[in-house]
Amino acid sequence: MAARLRKTHQDDVRAKIQASQLVNVLQDHALGKTPDISASRLKAIEILLRKSVPDLSAVELSTDPDAPLVVTNVKLTALE
Repeated sequence: MAARLRKTHQDDVRAKIQASQLVNVLQDHALGKTPDISASRLKAIEILLRKSVPDLSAVELSTDPDAPLVVTNVKLTALE
């Protein structure tokens, strides 16, 4: 049997599976595959997903004015 990479790996996998199941419930509801979800169940799903799946948010990149960030444009071409 392979050694675990991290001690919390199993807990992380379990949390991802549970979050996936919640997302599936919401997708099925949105696609009309299931009857209406009660307001309390919807709120519970929302709370659990906020705790297990990070929200997408804007990221601001700032650097030291005395050492500006240099961005290089790379062009990929096919080899012949």
